Amino acid sequence: MLAWTIYSSFIGVAVLMLLPRNNARLARIFAMLAAVFGLAITLLAAFSFKRGEIQTVALVPWIPSLGIEYRLAADGISLTLVLLTGLAAIAGILFSWNIEHRAKEFFAFYLALIGGVYGVFLSFDLFLLFVFYEIAIIPKYFIIAIWGSTRKEYGAMKLALYSFVGSAMVLIGLVAAYVVAGSKTMSLLELAKFPFPPSFQLWAFPLVFVGFAILAGLWPFHTWAPTGHVAAPTAASMLLAGVVMKLGAYGALRVAMTLFPQGLEAWGPTVLGLASWRDVFSLLAVIGIVYGAMVALVQKDFKFVIGYSSVSHMGFVLLGLMTLNVTGLNGAVLQMFSHGIIAGLLFAVVGRMVYDRTHTRDLSELHQMNLNQAMPFAAVTFVIAGMASMGLPGFSGFVSELQVLIGAWQVSPTLTVVAGGGILIGVAYTLRAMLQAFFPEYESGVVPAMAHGNPQSPLEPITIPERLGAVILIGTSLLIGLYPRLLLDLIGPSFESPLFQGLRKVCGI
Repeated sequence: MLAWTIYSSFIGVAVLMLLPRNNARLARIFAMLAAVFGLAITLLAAFSFKRGEIQTVALVPWIPSLGIEYRLAADGISLTLVLLTGLAAIAGILFSWNIEHRAKEFFAFYLALIGGVYGVFLSFDLFLLFVFYEIAIIPKYFIIAIWGSTRKEYGAMKLALYSFVGSAMVLIGLVAAYVVAGSKTMSLLELAKFPFPPSFQLWAFPLVFVGFAILAGLWPFHTWAPTGHVAAPTAASMLLAGVVMKLGAYGALRVAMTLFPQGLEAWGPTVLGLASWRDVFSLLAVIGIVYGAMVALVQKDFKFVIGYSSVSHMGFVLLGLMTLNVTGLNGAVLQMFSHGIIAGLLFAVVGRMVYDRTHTRDLSELHQMNLNQAMPFAAVTFVIAGMASMGLPGFSGFVSELQVLIGAWQVSPTLTVVAGGGILIGVAYTLRAMLQAFFPEYESGVVPAMAHGNPQSPLEPITIPERLGAVILIGTSLLIGLYPRLLLDLIGPSFESPLFQGLRKVCGI
C-alpha cells in the first residue's frame, strides 16, 4: 500500500504535464489530490502497522545479474518520515495556491520531488535508495532557479553542487561496500548482516556519513542551506527544511550507522579529546547548534534568520544520532519530524504571508509596518511557530530536543550544556525577529507612523488555503507535543529490529 505514495506522486506529474498550459487552478487541484492521496495511504498504513517489524512493501528483481532489487519496505522510522512528507506536501501546496506563472510545471517538479523523497524513505535496496535520492535533487534545482527570488540561480546551483558532491561520496562508499561484501546484493537487510572489516569501516563510515550529512546541514558543510532557503519559493523552502534536509539525516542513520557501526567507535588514540568519529561528529553537531543560533541572532534578512535556525535545529538531530542510546536516537528521529513541521510553518509565514505581500524581508523595513495590525493572523501564527521553535512545552520541539539532551547527557555532560546554550540563543533570535517584524511598538516603546497600515496600499488578506495550511502544521505540532507516544511507539521498537543488530552489538544501544 505504501508504494502508492510514490506512484501517486509520479502519476500526478504525468497528469499535470498533459493539462492545458494556462489552467493554473486545475494544476493546483490535481497536485492537491495527489498529495492528499499520499497522506491518506500513509495514515491507513500507520493504523495497521505492526510495531517493531520491517514490513515489505514491494519486492521485484530489477537487475538480477548485480543482485539489485526493487525492494520497498518500512519500519517505524520510515513510516514517521513518510508521514512527515505527506503533511509537508499538502501544506506546501496550500501555501503555493497563488502560483500562476507556469503553474503546471511548478507542481510537476514539486510532485516529482515529493515522489523522490517518498522513495528514499521506503527503499531498502541501496541502489534504489540512491536513485530516488538523485531524483529528489534534480527538481529542487529547477524549482529554485525558475520560481525563486533573491540570487535564485546562485542558490540553486550551490545547493545542487553540494548535493552532488555529497552524493558522489555516498556512491563511492556504497560501491565499495557492495564489492567488499562479495558483489552479490545491494539489499540493506543483507549488507547489515555482513561483517565489514574494521579497517574498511574506519574510512567508509565517515565518507558515507558526511556524504549524507552535507544535505542535513552538518557544520561546516551547511552553507548551502541558508542560501538555498532564501532563494527558494515558499513551498520549496518548506520542503527543503521540512523533508529534504531529513533525507541526509535519514541516510546517515539508515546507511552509514547501520552498515558501519564499528567505524563509529574504532579510531585510535585520543587527539584533542577526540577518540573516535563519534566524538568528532558529536562536536560538529554541537558547533552547528551554537553557530547556527548565533548567526541567526544577527541577521537582518527575516528569511536568513529562519534559514540559520534550521542549521541549528538540525544539529540536534545529528547530536541525537551520535548519542548511540535509545533516548537520544528516539529524540533524533522525533526531531526530524518536529523540525520538518515547525520549520515549514516558519518559512510559510516569512515567505508567503510576509514577503509576498510586503515585498521585503529586511527586518528594519518590516519594523516600520507594524504587521501585527496589518496582518494579525500572520503575527499570531509566527508567535505560535516561534514558541514551538523555542521548545515551549506542549509542542513537539520540546519533547524531541529534551530527549536528545537527555541522551547526550549520558554521553557528554559538557557538550550537552553547550547545546543547551544554543537553545537559549534560539530564544533570543526568535524573540528579536518576532518583535522587529510584528511588534515594533513593544521593542521601541513608540508606535510607528504606519501602525494602522497604509490606506494607499492595503496588504492582501491572508487566504483560506494559507489559514488551513497553518492550522494543519500547528495542530500537528501540538498533537505530537501533547501525546508524543503516537510517534515514539513507532520509532522506539524499530531500533530492536535485526537491521540494527550490528549497531546494538558494537555500541550497546
